[in-house]
Amino acid sequence: MASDHFSSDTRPRPKWLRALGPHSAPARIEIAGKQYRKIEDLKHDSWAATSMYEGPGTERIVCKFQRQQSLFGLPMGWLGKLLARHELEILQRLADLPNVPRPCGPVHVGGVAASHAIARSFIPGHPLQRGERVRNDFFPTLSRLLAVIHRRQMAYVDLHKRENIIVGDNGDPFLIDFQISAVLPSSGPGRVLLGILAQCDEYHLAKHWAKSRPDQCGLDRTSVRERMPWWICLHRMVARPFRQLRRRLLVLISVRSGRGRAASELFAEDAVRRELCVASAPAAWSDEPVAATCFLPRARRPASRLPASDETCGEAVLCEPPRLRRVA
Repeated sequence: MASDHFSSDTRPRPKWLRALGPHSAPARIEIAGKQYRKIEDLKHDSWAATSMYEGPGTERIVCKFQRQQSLFGLPMGWLGKLLARHELEILQRLADLPNVPRPCGPVHVGGVAASHAIARSFIPGHPLQRGERVRNDFFPTLSRLLAVIHRRQMAYVDLHKRENIIVGDNGDPFLIDFQISAVLPSSGPGRVLLGILAQCDEYHLAKHWAKSRPDQCGLDRTSVRERMPWWICLHRMVARPFRQLRRRLLVLISVRSGRGRAASELFAEDAVRRELCVASAPAAWSDEPVAATCFLPRARRPASRLPASDETCGEAVLCEPPRLRRVA
């Protein structure tokens, strides 16, 4: 069987498959008059190069540099600037939420404004691991966070990736990487699309919830899969063949090996490296199992309103899990 792990036959990505081409993220950046030096490269793929920086007093931040490398002769710098501006707007809209990193301000490199870069606060913790048993309040808190995001006419969109969910060192959940999150109007077609994207967020939340805390959610993986919205099924019919084609291409040009998974790259992203380093099952929190009440239909279960002290950023949010409907 082909291996998914790094092979000595693989080589670095060619420049057209790197956001910054032959270059890496800069060794030093400046934000609000403060100097930061790079201490670790976290990821460098086709869309962005992401690195961790350390500033005064050991303050750590994460800076993402969006695509600047041209693609087959077509300039892509405009797209990098657009993506950076979009993600900055999202972070600014959510800056008052405790489970979202804060934007740090405009980034300068060598005294020149880097409009394709966005810096945010660093969240001490690790990406949610496969089947990791998290604290009792982890997923309810994450569910409330999503509810607030949706109430603000936004959808996260990228929740299918576990690596975008951070388990803080204190056990709290955090969301990172809002690059493709959507901001939509509250009327007309925008409202319909927001509803569809919000249900996608809720489905992926339920999927992770069922894998990590099946004692809590009341549904197993098969039951969650049966409730997959039809538009996610349609998306997968298109996306899966494209993903397989992309993996074969990366194997063909020796960037990856085996079945073409990310773990086989010469420089896999930070989340992949962390998962490969987990030699045993993640340590469980000491919370006792709770009653499985998670995915009962809302009409059959009264929604309890959280006390003001427990509401996310003071907004009134219903303390209940996402609603999943069975697909006929």
